[in-house]
Amino acid sequence: MEPYIIEMVDIKKNFEFVKAIQDGQFNLKAGEIHSLIGENGAGKSTMMKIIYGMYPHDGGVIKLRGKLFEKITPKLAIMEGIGMVHQEFMLVDELTVLENIILGFEPKKGVTIDFNKAREEIQHYIDNYKMDIQLNKKINQISVGEAQRVEIIKTLYRGAEVLILDEPTAVLTPQETTKFFEILKNLRDGGKSIVFISHKLNEVMDISDRITVMRQGKYEGTITPEETSPEDLARRMVGRDVFLRIEKEEVKTGKTILEIKNLWTSGDKEISKIKGIDLHVKEGEILGIAGIDGNGQSEFIEAIAGLRKVEKGQILLDGKDITNFSPLKARKAGLTHIPEDRNLRGLNRSMSIMDNMIALKVDEKPFAKGIAQDKKEIRSFSEKLIERYDVRPSAPENITQALSGGNAQKIVVAREVEEEGKLLIAAQPTRGVDIGAIESIRRILNEVKSRGTGILLVSADLEEVLSLSDRVAVMYEGEIMAVFSSKEANRDNVGLAMMGGTKESLEKMGGDLNEA
Repeated sequence: MEPYIIEMVDIKKNFEFVKAIQDGQFNLKAGEIHSLIGENGAGKSTMMKIIYGMYPHDGGVIKLRGKLFEKITPKLAIMEGIGMVHQEFMLVDELTVLENIILGFEPKKGVTIDFNKAREEIQHYIDNYKMDIQLNKKINQISVGEAQRVEIIKTLYRGAEVLILDEPTAVLTPQETTKFFEILKNLRDGGKSIVFISHKLNEVMDISDRITVMRQGKYEGTITPEETSPEDLARRMVGRDVFLRIEKEEVKTGKTILEIKNLWTSGDKEISKIKGIDLHVKEGEILGIAGIDGNGQSEFIEAIAGLRKVEKGQILLDGKDITNFSPLKARKAGLTHIPEDRNLRGLNRSMSIMDNMIALKVDEKPFAKGIAQDKKEIRSFSEKLIERYDVRPSAPENITQALSGGNAQKIVVAREVEEEGKLLIAAQPTRGVDIGAIESIRRILNEVKSRGTGILLVSADLEEVLSLSDRVAVMYEGEIMAVFSSKEANRDNVGLAMMGGTKESLEKMGGDLNEA
């Protein structure tokens, strides 16, 4: 029997007082796709950063092709044929695809770069693995899916036989994901070995030859897709049953609570300018906004919340014009907001849980008496929310900086939901949180809807949008391409709209273009 390409046994890794990995086990066969899954903080990314040489390990055995290695550096990992494609692409926007691929590894002809030789070698990868990219285009001119393929070819060009992919489908449409999986299977069939890190359990089931589960820094076992299910994988990751799919009751909507009329704003880049959007949200419904990140979703939310100037158009909240209101004035009109970046706009991480819980009421009774704070009332209020929203650890005095991403997000959700506003904007409400917190936050949003609040949900997680929304609006390059009812919306038609599908094709697939 040939040795494993990678073998990691009894791995340990500590960061100061945190035991990140206590019992790490992982192995990789030649020519397989092996998924590594677990909650945030389970140790999966740390394990792969150890094998790529980004972290030293504190204990255990590492073998590459049967050879024992006491220490691994990134240079050694590359020499041993290991490549890592990170979630954040490391490409230079102003350089061409070709220049990005060969950067730092340029073939020379005398003192000049031999571009013809580079093209010939890269074309070999394009043809062999059916990766459609255009070498002469600049990075800022290509799609996210193309950029993903560029990163893979760049890794292969450097001689990788093993590819470690960290959340590789997080920014892809369903159609791009399907094509991406075809590429991964071509790579596997060509003899490459792939480590696939993901929290999307249906994708893990679809693409994997084997699946390794970690929980709280410990190895929980390795299984094949035939031996498990998404529900079983979630249970192994969390240690209990997890229910991510929300059972939606029949919608009992009230009056229109948010109305957007011909909205135009500036954008952080050309494709994210908001260009004449018309939308509405009713009481007791969730309107989900689907789209690839960077197509105007952030600008749209910022305009409604008073964080970005509206250039043209109107925003009506419960019939009141709140266009270009300040964030505070918009809140007083009945707007609540779970921001997409909890650290930038949702929390003061240097302050305690209870200080963050009452941030919107710090100068109001019963928490303030004149200029003095009533610490007893603040603590009592915070304890109730901590228990209701299952924030851990539960001491109100704990500094928020010390909490996991999921528990930090629960504080933001608790504070905004308890305001009981007329409209809740939930922007990327489960981004960067683990599967247990995802379940909790989705359940809370559904409960908020059931009490009659209108919710505008913006999420890059298409499964989340489809699971929670009563209607789905799809944004592409600052415009609404189509609006689907929950019964009409599916991965195919929403995915097509996310890629800018024609209005004729979307009409055939059930999209309502009157509001788009």
